[in-house]
Amino acid sequence: MRSGDGRREISERVGIVNLQFAICDLQMTEQDLIDRTKQFALRVIKLVGALPRTIEGRAIASQLMRSGTSVAANYHAACRARSKPEFVSKLGTVEEEADESAFWLELLIDAGLMNEGKIRPLLNEASEIVAIMASSKKTAVRSEWQSQIANRKSQIR
Repeated sequence: MRSGDGRREISERVGIVNLQFAICDLQMTEQDLIDRTKQFALRVIKLVGALPRTIEGRAIASQLMRSGTSVAANYHAACRARSKPEFVSKLGTVEEEADESAFWLELLIDAGLMNEGKIRPLLNEASEIVAIMASSKKTAVRSEWQSQIANRKSQIR
């Protein structure tokens, strides 16, 4: 994180393993994921603005706008988590919202409301975010479980 702004790495604040994700041999930090989810939200906003102004287009646009922007907002909230359970819960919300966004994007393709070539990259990004968050949740839960086991063993001695 930026130094001097009073914020510590999320791993320091909630005691979770360092949040770096190996994706295509690229290490992603907390800030990388904040930026990535924000870019996802901005791309969703642009896509929604380009949808047809039909009943179908407006209905899907409204749902996609909510879920797509929620991805960034909830990841940002996860980075401010006060505890491991809160962190895991927020990551779960991000995963759910990204998955819902993928659903609405698939529906746009299936309904023929927009060219698949314009939607496919955003759909792929939604799927990658789902995978990242699912993996992150597993790591955080495993870290918590291992920490609890270690604490129990130390109390036995």
